[in-house]
Amino acid sequence: LEKSYDRVCEFYEKYKSRIHYVIYGILITAYLAVVIAACILNFQRSLPLFVITVLAILFICWDFFIAKYEDKIIAFFSAGERYLKKQWFWLKWVSCAAFIITIVCWLIFDTTKQGSRQLISFGGLVMYILLMLIFSKYPTRVAWRPVFSGIGMQFILGLLILRTKVGFDVFNWLGIQIQTFLEYSDTGAKFVFGDKYMDHFFAFKVLPIVVFFSTVMSMLYHVGFMQWLIGKVGWIMHIFMGTTPVESLVAAGNIFVGQTESPLLVRPYLPHITKSELHAVMTAGFSTIAGSVLGAYISFGVSSSHLLTASVMSAPASLAASKLFWPETEKPPVTLRSGLQMAKGESRNLLEAASQGASTSVTLIANIAVNLISFLALLSFLDSSLSWVGNLFDYPQLNFENICAYVFMPFSFMMGVDWEDSFIVGGLLGYKTFFNEFLAYERLSKLIHNREKGGSMYINGVKQYMTVRSEVIATYALCGFANFGSLGLVIGGLTSIAPSKKKEIADGAFRAMIAGTAACFMTACVAGMLTVPGLEVPCHMLLGNASSFTDFPANSTELVECCQYLFASANHSEKIFPGGNDSLSSWKVCCQVLGRLAFHCT
Repeated sequence: LEKSYDRVCEFYEKYKSRIHYVIYGILITAYLAVVIAACILNFQRSLPLFVITVLAILFICWDFFIAKYEDKIIAFFSAGERYLKKQWFWLKWVSCAAFIITIVCWLIFDTTKQGSRQLISFGGLVMYILLMLIFSKYPTRVAWRPVFSGIGMQFILGLLILRTKVGFDVFNWLGIQIQTFLEYSDTGAKFVFGDKYMDHFFAFKVLPIVVFFSTVMSMLYHVGFMQWLIGKVGWIMHIFMGTTPVESLVAAGNIFVGQTESPLLVRPYLPHITKSELHAVMTAGFSTIAGSVLGAYISFGVSSSHLLTASVMSAPASLAASKLFWPETEKPPVTLRSGLQMAKGESRNLLEAASQGASTSVTLIANIAVNLISFLALLSFLDSSLSWVGNLFDYPQLNFENICAYVFMPFSFMMGVDWEDSFIVGGLLGYKTFFNEFLAYERLSKLIHNREKGGSMYINGVKQYMTVRSEVIATYALCGFANFGSLGLVIGGLTSIAPSKKKEIADGAFRAMIAGTAACFMTACVAGMLTVPGLEVPCHMLLGNASSFTDFPANSTELVECCQYLFASANHSEKIFPGGNDSLSSWKVCCQVLGRLAFHCT
């Protein structure tokens, strides 16, 4: 038996690679057979699996060809690269002019079709770029390629996701899948906290999502999927924007992980990067959110598709804002040719990776919980103090939100938020900047729920909810860690990773927070330019409020659309409003607005 065992081991060692290929071949063949069978049975149902399989095959083939024929590919394109370098002086100006002309022409046609609200968002984008240029560290040394290409990437991503049916459907589908996936955390929460765990929504519903997501991310890191995905996104930004590999990888990493975890991907290189690169690393952390807390915001009721879009769009925006606010003045020592390698996970197997991910999340959820307790208590005390001061001058309504609303109101309006909503969004931006985005999204979710429940838009002169457009823009503007609490977290985290850069980190952290805030605002401006105005308020609410014509103009476009839908649906005997039949006042309003002598009016 021992001799037979030794012969088997020798045979395995001799033909190890071939045996592995055979096993992989059998597994891949079986998987493809399953995919084909699923497509034959019901192609519509198996479409997501089919798309994922095709994409996986394309990326595997791409990696294979790059690994085997990289030198030949580089040699093939070297002649074109040399030609571009020779002609680059006039090509860059032609490209910039073409980009600007395209944007202007698009704005003209889009404004004609959609209305003039998009122009305010475009003006806001220009304003933020000019402000960052004025307060730049080296205004005369700005390299405009990362700036314009970063904004261009934002615009292209936004156009694909927000304006094309395929892009919107894909991200909407992804958002739904993530929501469904996150709901599996309820099983663990229910087992640990009991059947009534939903009675304590935040502690027993939201925080377990953070634990679950952290566990999954740790497992994906162990198998190498996250490093592969981040590497691909970082490579695209490096090629398209001309940023260095270190800052491109960190910006790509921040789409999926937090501001203290993403620098760990390039930990060996942090002591050697330039001041501008370090600023870009910090800015990328401030202008995006981690995947773990993304799930928590989705559980609040904030749109999952818009949160996903904001996370992706803010990555190129962070590099554009960073390179505008702190231009590169040194020669970066780390390049692709120096063999950049990403750090790997420390776990030895998948179960250990899952356990480490769950254990790591304990610190994160503890930080979230204690910060919210302290910030809400501090906010309550601050509001009480301000109300007392305001009462001395016969203005007891004075509170922290009002002060922030007045400060940030111009910024929110320039993003494209409706003027009557800019005061509310300004208050949300204040909460996000001076406390954290968790608190801001929690307040935004209440506004969203108020709109969905319906009712009067104004109570005692106070607006109870915003338009859908304002909610969307606010979602993008709040999607970042740029706040004073994260400032200390970044300084402490990066200093522990690269102690030799302690002074540079402390000097550039505040500028990076400002740049991160501006990047979020720029993303919101692009979203404002591309968000298509739709029916903002449900018809049953709109017609109910329109009977008195207090909250809505008598002949608004939304009202006309509702009335047209009301007549069309009544002709087809459809129930279109909650509660069945429409009120008499709704019919009277529509008959007046449309001026129609229809059977329903008589």
